[in-house]
Amino acid sequence: MPTRPDLHAQLARRLSVHQRLFDPRIEPRNRLRWLKRLQSWQVQRLQRSFASFLQDPARRSAARFFLTDVYGDQDFRQRDADIVRVIPRMQRLLPAPLLGTLASGIELAALSHAFDLRMAQALQLLATPEASLDTALYAQAYRRVGHPRLRARQIALIGEVGQGLAAALRVPGVGSLLKLSRLPARAAGLGELQSFLERGFAAFAELDDASAFLDEIRRNESTVMRRLFADAPDPFGVGDAPRAQGRA
Repeated sequence: MPTRPDLHAQLARRLSVHQRLFDPRIEPRNRLRWLKRLQSWQVQRLQRSFASFLQDPARRSAARFFLTDVYGDQDFRQRDADIVRVIPRMQRLLPAPLLGTLASGIELAALSHAFDLRMAQALQLLATPEASLDTALYAQAYRRVGHPRLRARQIALIGEVGQGLAAALRVPGVGSLLKLSRLPARAAGLGELQSFLERGFAAFAELDDASAFLDEIRRNESTVMRRLFADAPDPFGVGDAPRAQGRA
């Protein structure tokens, strides 16, 4: 396991990359009209793929956490700004599993956004602005972007985030630490970061078997990846995903 200074440096590096990717002044592809439509479409696709998890009371909270806090299309900049501000204190106060989870979560967010930027650029080349985004067009853009090894890394990071939260549950006093830090965190303007950690901790506390849950997600998403690269019909295995219409 990496040492605390190593985790601190890793988190700082990943946050720097993350901030550059999301800054439209540095990365103008953030202004592409296809980007938000693509991200919205992907969230809908994942909700369909996660349907069995969402119907299972023991897995519902963890699935929702992934859909909103890990995969979500909302703006995470405030949460990530919170992390930047508290890196020195986090190194001293947070257990190593939670530090590692934050590092993996930031890497996952950065890698996912980098793919989204490339996908939006590919869609702009492949389709007219008025075109609807459907499975066939999505798959075409996915193959044009390529990078199967990085796609596999993206899926592996899902497991790392989940395993980090599961490991934190086994560290004595973490739950109490989060409760005690709630008011000070909000008073210090760190409410977004505090809420992220609390939601993840609570969601995984409800799981009977975190490893089985994460393994199933990895298997499902790895199958989707292989089918997309192979140009298979119905790559998501749940029927055609909803269409995202033309201009928003």
